[in-house]
Amino acid sequence: MLYLDNSATTKPYKEVLSTFIKVTEEYFANPSSIHKLGNEAEVLLNESRKQVASLLGVLPNEIIFTSGGTEGNNLAIKGAALANQHKGKHLITSVIEHPSVLEAFKQLENVHGFEVTYMNVDENGIVSCDELKEKLRNDTILVSIMHVNNEVGSIQPITDIGRLLKNYKNILFHVDHVQGVTKVPLHFYDSHIDLVTISGHKFHGLNGTGALFVKNGVTLLPLFSGGSQELDMRSGTESLAGNVALAKALRLTIEKAEKQLEIVKDTHKKLRNELLKIDGVNVNTPDNAAPHILNFSVPNLKAEVLIHYFGEKGIYLSTTSACSSRRKTISHILLEMNKREEIAKSSIRVSLSLDHNNEIITPFITTLKKGINKLSKVMR
Repeated sequence: MLYLDNSATTKPYKEVLSTFIKVTEEYFANPSSIHKLGNEAEVLLNESRKQVASLLGVLPNEIIFTSGGTEGNNLAIKGAALANQHKGKHLITSVIEHPSVLEAFKQLENVHGFEVTYMNVDENGIVSCDELKEKLRNDTILVSIMHVNNEVGSIQPITDIGRLLKNYKNILFHVDHVQGVTKVPLHFYDSHIDLVTISGHKFHGLNGTGALFVKNGVTLLPLFSGGSQELDMRSGTESLAGNVALAKALRLTIEKAEKQLEIVKDTHKKLRNELLKIDGVNVNTPDNAAPHILNFSVPNLKAEVLIHYFGEKGIYLSTTSACSSRRKTISHILLEMNKREEIAKSSIRVSLSLDHNNEIITPFITTLKKGINKLSKVMR
């Protein structure tokens, strides 16, 4: 089996699963309970928060544990907009954000009366800092730009955007860092970011785990009411085992990245070069993209058909974002990058893990060539 859908989700480390089971068995008490078992659970929860904060280079009281990227994005965007609407009701994002970001902004528009500016991208999927500066207004209160695009791997100039926005005291800066964390470095403070979303299952943690960085001094309106958990920003009994597992997965992945990331970059480069040699294949991922995402199209073939062919050979890929792939047959990301419709309809995403190396290239390319040959004959 060759699993190449790591941007959708990653396989949890065995050590992470063992930690989850141990904590579930031994620290099952509610961290909010005042008895001894509750205190022990609270201590472990706080240690996990400290570890995640240390790994991300921030303070423990700036980390809010969540259920993943979707909740983190919604809490950051809706929470910031609703808490600060007295300062203005203009928001800015880009047209190529994850659905959890775009839908959050649409709800703020349609239900709460905010005005949203959706920034375009160039042919590489990159927003322009100069254009962003032109879009800023006196009533702008939030800018949300993803770090790494989940379909094509384009990397946004987050640090440049942050340095621009630091001069506007009423504007908060949110970054969806779900695809970038552990793969593309990002210093939150140096980049002047106020809110950052990460999700555990993207770096070999568990589904249903995540964290939101909320810079000290930033005010959010909580999405959940009913308790004082998570520094009063997220009510509900904490998933202690999940949060401990998140911290462990983040540590293990960062440690592995120090040794393996250059190998993955080399694999990405060589795989890209091999794809460019195949007639009829279009590579959609720009140069200088994230090292784990490679998007390509075979315009004369339906992406779903090629995906199933790969699956029959034990190679697992995806088309668009996993959150929308079952209902969407065309990539709006590629359309926004000014790709032709036949390119956008036939896009396929390869997403690597830190365990991959050049050994995957030959079986992948061989299968792709055979698949194109066989399926093209069928189509004709």
